[in-house]
Amino acid sequence: MAKQILNQDHSTAWIVQTWATFVISLTGMTLGILNLPVDNWIKGFMGMGLTFTVGSTLSLAKTSRDMHESKRITSRIDEARVEKILSEHGTL
Repeated sequence: MAKQILNQDHSTAWIVQTWATFVISLTGMTLGILNLPVDNWIKGFMGMGLTFTVGSTLSLAKTSRDMHESKRITSRIDEARVEKILSEHGTL
């Protein structure tokens, strides 16, 4: 009998909070950069920095998730192999 790994979905409240904080923080930073009392090239540089920071953060989050899921799948395959070997020898 294989163990079932529970798939825990995120609650609607968590998803809404995550998107809200992302949009609010991005909007706040954008408005802050636009209202800085500096030349436009400095604002552009800061905007590019913000854009690359957000992009690299999303890439890092996706890579971390993919690595975690890969380890889970490998672990499940190894567990299935052990269960098969044990069942073939009649110890289960």
